[in-house]
Amino acid sequence: MYQLVLTVRYLASKVMPLLAALCVSLCTMMVLVTWSVMSGFLGMLIGTGRNLAGDVTIAWPGTGFAYSQELIADLEKDPLVEAATPMIETFGSLSLPNGQPRGVMIRGIDPATYGKVTKYDTSLWWKPLDTPLPDDEHRDDPRLAGLGREVWDRIEGQGRTLSRRDPRTGGDTPAIVPGIHVTGLNARYREGFYRPLQMRRKNAAGKIEQIDVFLPYDEGLNLGLTVFPIDSEGRPYEAFTRSFPVANEFHSGLFEVDQSVVFVPLASLQEMLRMNEGLRLKAGAGDQPAPSAEGESFAGGQPTGAYETDPARVTHVLVKGAGDLADRKRIEALTVRVKDIYRAFAQRHPDRVPAEFEIDILTWEEQNSTFINAVKTERTLLLFLFSMISVTAVCLVLAIFWSMVREKTQDIGVLRALGAGRAGVARLWVTYGLAIGLVGATLGMAGSLFIVTNINAIHAWLGRQFDVVVWNPEVYYFTRIPTEMSATSVVLVFIGGILACGLGALVPAARAALMRPVAALRNE
Repeated sequence: MYQLVLTVRYLASKVMPLLAALCVSLCTMMVLVTWSVMSGFLGMLIGTGRNLAGDVTIAWPGTGFAYSQELIADLEKDPLVEAATPMIETFGSLSLPNGQPRGVMIRGIDPATYGKVTKYDTSLWWKPLDTPLPDDEHRDDPRLAGLGREVWDRIEGQGRTLSRRDPRTGGDTPAIVPGIHVTGLNARYREGFYRPLQMRRKNAAGKIEQIDVFLPYDEGLNLGLTVFPIDSEGRPYEAFTRSFPVANEFHSGLFEVDQSVVFVPLASLQEMLRMNEGLRLKAGAGDQPAPSAEGESFAGGQPTGAYETDPARVTHVLVKGAGDLADRKRIEALTVRVKDIYRAFAQRHPDRVPAEFEIDILTWEEQNSTFINAVKTERTLLLFLFSMISVTAVCLVLAIFWSMVREKTQDIGVLRALGAGRAGVARLWVTYGLAIGLVGATLGMAGSLFIVTNINAIHAWLGRQFDVVVWNPEVYYFTRIPTEMSATSVVLVFIGGILACGLGALVPAARAALMRPVAALRNE
């Protein structure tokens, strides 16, 4: 009992223990804030990637596989699956209006069903905006007014349908939606919004001119898309180039995606890659043109010999699971179910689609495991380094307690003379250390909760008052600092802070316990 009384008394009467508690609180705060920001960054990375890829992907790159609509119908009958959509993914080249080429990843999508599996519609950047971005205090975002509500609505609709009005015919024509950084014709501002840039190009007289470029709105600024089709055996055809107007631009939140991915209508890309439905000349039938061993596909044409229908092919089927898939076990259950459905599908079409053991059926995390694991490793390394820095709290407690034991030597002698045992004296100093840890860890936890909750407001205030921009959106891409604080991390760091102080008090406690009463009372 006397241990508790003396602990409270020492805590209230001494300044040095309060400094130790302050040190513990700062270390606790540092570890918790770092853990929260790194976890938030990782969570945002995984979430934004999944936004454009669904939960599970069935992929057979290159030649693709047929009967995708039948597979999608099978998938959507299962209660674990909410929706599925076909997609073609291939590499290609994009030519800007000034002739500059860019290597891009081309994704052919069906916008009607792709929006059900992913968050494609919300990723469209150019659309009417009623509320400014959090850091856009002066309402400089052009989407707030600019071209007017009617025009912004039209541009958003263009992106949803991947089409644009053809001024020559008055009808709709297929259009593309590149990532916001693909063309390099948009300038990003610190507040997080974009403005179209001017582009330099040669005019008809051969002189360089600068023109205002807003691709989803201006007419006559089409982009040339070049693909390299291959046949069902992987042999290349000649490159195919087609000109597309720009319907909109998207912003996924991942810079690597936004600077390299272009969406085009699935039917247009199937036609360009010769993956649309056509007629296949049966092997050994007819003599013009010469078929391969397994026949060849001639979309839109009719061979003179015996032929069969060659169904359209896609390279991917994206699957969205039903319900909340934050739980990893639900994702794993969905993946197993998709594999079962695909196995039954492949058994119905032997030799026409890849077998279940050949095709890739992966979650988005598994597809990008190298990058995601690198971020996880970096987070673990940072936590380890900051935890090592926190060892200074242990050393500080040890130093303070060592000094206090020396200062309180006579008090220790009195306690021993009054009958206190060695274990009781040791327990007094360890309890004292744990009490300091409890105070410091509690203050640190409260401080970290305040910082994590208000981290973006604090960052904005630092920028206004001291022109300090720690998280520059032009560098880190995310406009807001992501945070994610879990109960597990709070409990672990809280207990760790308390135990660290107890550890620091062990040696001084042992020294106090080993003092002889007479020698301690004679101490001056």
